Amino acid sequence: MSKKKTEKQEPKVAREVRPKKEKAPTQELVVFAFRLPATDRDLIHRAAGPAKATKFVHAAALAAANSDSKAFEKLVAQAKANIR
Repeated sequence: MSKKKTEKQEPKVAREVRPKKEKAPTQELVVFAFRLPATDRDLIHRAAGPAKATKFVHAAALAAANSDSKAFEKLVAQAKANIR
C-alpha cells in the first residue's frame, strides 16, 4: 500500500562515507612499436593463437633480450602447436 501525502515521511538517513581504497603504485608504461608486412603480422597471429599476439611478441622480445633460451623454446613449441 502506498503512503498518503498527509502521513509524515521518515527523514532520509545520510549514507556512511567510506574512505577511498588506495591503489597500488603502477609502473610507468611506454609504447614500443615497429612496422612489419601484413604477411608477417598474420603469421605472428597464427603462431600466437587467438587474441595472444601481443603477449607472444612481448615474451619473445624479452626472452631474446635476456638470452633466455628456455622461454624462447617454449614460445617456439607454442607456435608449432598453433600453426599445424
